[in-house]
Amino acid sequence: MKEQKQQVYIIGSKGIPAKYGGFETFVEKLTEYQVDKNIQYHVACMTENSAKSGITEKHFEHNGAKCFNIDVPNVGPAKAIYYDIAALNYAIALAKKNQDKQPIFYVLACRIGPFIGSLKSKIKALGGKLFVNPDGHEWMRAKWSYPVRRYWKYSEQLMVKHADLLICDSKNIEKYIQEDYAQYKPKTTYIAYGTDLEKSKLTKSSPEVNNWYQAKNIQLDNYYLVVGRFVPENNYETMIREFMKSDTKKDFVLITNVEKNKFYEKLKKETNFDQDPRIKFVGTVYDQELLKFIRENAFAYLHGHEVGGTNPSLLEALASTKVNLLLNVGFNLEVAGDGAYYWEKEELHKVINKFENISKKDRAILDNNSLHQVLRYFSWNLIIKSYESLLVGVNGEN
Repeated sequence: MKEQKQQVYIIGSKGIPAKYGGFETFVEKLTEYQVDKNIQYHVACMTENSAKSGITEKHFEHNGAKCFNIDVPNVGPAKAIYYDIAALNYAIALAKKNQDKQPIFYVLACRIGPFIGSLKSKIKALGGKLFVNPDGHEWMRAKWSYPVRRYWKYSEQLMVKHADLLICDSKNIEKYIQEDYAQYKPKTTYIAYGTDLEKSKLTKSSPEVNNWYQAKNIQLDNYYLVVGRFVPENNYETMIREFMKSDTKKDFVLITNVEKNKFYEKLKKETNFDQDPRIKFVGTVYDQELLKFIRENAFAYLHGHEVGGTNPSLLEALASTKVNLLLNVGFNLEVAGDGAYYWEKEELHKVINKFENISKKDRAILDNNSLHQVLRYFSWNLIIKSYESLLVGVNGEN
């Protein structure tokens, strides 16, 4: 008799095909690089996200995954919560209709804790399991008001309580879950986030490269780079202030969206960074090949994230940029190891001055170390292998 495939329903990403975003890229790669055909993935997608790829059907296939679109009304900050609940309910109904044997429901992030109890009962009634990726410390993010932060923390607590397994993409997050929620005796495992190791297909003579560098008035290998959301906990204020204090003649290129951003306006007023010609906000870059080329040809990458787990933009920098200068916190140390140089908040300008005259030999050593770190721990092939071993083996344990 033919073995039934392990049915895995993924909830919490905006969907695939992926245009951007950490969880979206993860789901894209998990399905794109799938090796074990004993797994059938089902992926919840936002209807509006699918429409960007010209997909309008309720059900469609992508990378062999069976995808389903969920209509999400614009209900403000609660939109993501509504989406996760609706998507999980739809997935449970699908699994019931298909008479799936021991299905797995993998929820990305801890947004729906107050509602997870009744949903878990439905999953249990199917003989299924609830897996959760706790993501990072969402409740610590400065962008949220105090009541919203309290909701995030409470929601996380309930997701941990009801999860059959928590898959953490950071050892620091796994340690935190085990310590903060010891009363629930949470079952956890660590599987990292991955990154692409291929070099950009573009060259110095590619039209899109020439157009971008000319339009932004930037020279190859003559800029420090940062890519990420423009939010306080990513320490943009520290990096900008410290860069302005440094002696470098190179530019500081910030690839981020600051349109209608109050934090941006506040910083401009307080630091006058717009008076420093080296500070260049260049908007976003959605062309992934161009973004990769920009990373590869930066003099150095600056990284100030201090909230969250394994950050995708850090992995991409380690894979692409020769020199990476990171804020000295546990999350960054865990990911980069000896493949980066670390800075304290008040010392970054000194680090920048120090690295202005770094030798080719020392740059090559850092570049080699960072690439080795990614190859050893964070290649997508390795991550997908770990996920497939877990998903295929999990029901065999019982």
